[in-house]
Amino acid sequence: VSPHTLTNYLSDLDQFHQYLLGSEMCLEDAATVEPAKIDVHVVRAYLAALTKSRKKSSIARKLAALRGFFRFLIATGRIEKNPLSQIHSPKQEKPLPNFLSVDDVFRLLSVGGPKGTLPNRDRAILEVFYSTGIRVSELVGLNWSDVDFQLGILRVVGKGSKERIVPIGKVALDALRDYSQDLGKKWNLACKGQSPVFLNHRSGRITTRSVARIVEKHLREAGIAVKMGPHGLRHSFATHLLNSGADLRVIQELLGHASLSTTQRYTHLNLDQLTAVYDKAHPRA
Repeated sequence: VSPHTLTNYLSDLDQFHQYLLGSEMCLEDAATVEPAKIDVHVVRAYLAALTKSRKKSSIARKLAALRGFFRFLIATGRIEKNPLSQIHSPKQEKPLPNFLSVDDVFRLLSVGGPKGTLPNRDRAILEVFYSTGIRVSELVGLNWSDVDFQLGILRVVGKGSKERIVPIGKVALDALRDYSQDLGKKWNLACKGQSPVFLNHRSGRITTRSVARIVEKHLREAGIAVKMGPHGLRHSFATHLLNSGADLRVIQELLGHASLSTTQRYTHLNLDQLTAVYDKAHPRA
């Protein structure tokens, strides 16, 4: 799993440990918990405490961390029974994240006009997002060696360090070229090899939080009243492709989803298009 996932799982296990320390599960030194004493009732009490303040998605992730931990304890012979064997993950809500209409995307990408107030770096970030649909973590991890200007493709390292190739449009490539010229003038940097594509104002690799602030800032400047971050541009990319007739499995490949069901969750058709297709295709519509 990714380092980010590992950090979250460690935090989840530590939270469970702290809960146990405050219960009657401690040994005499009051700092250690005996795993064999943890049963289904203890786990259910912990989940009940979480339910008061946590979303179902958060509880499901904490359960996943515990499942992995207790599988490890069984595999290493430290316990015989898994206290989570009778625990089921909560049914997940599947809300669709906010997305932009095609008109809103063009408004966002034309803030200040071609030679206006939108800095070349920010323009390149927005263009690459909408052109490729990559994740924000994938965008900040891009190096110049991952960009093939001749073929019009990006090499992206996604979840689980899986690599994939995604096409990138001419407009986004032109924005990257303009941005690379800025880097040469400002820091005398050669935009090639393993050097990061997107930099912060201290010439270090930009962070995911900074990218989120950039997206939010330019949405406000464009007068678009939609609250969303970088993932909303990824969702807009997939939605617009699907609404234009792209195959769902092609979109799955472009987004780097392991399961088609994940792609179905992130893409949808609007009611007007469904009605139009029905009217055109059904013999008695």
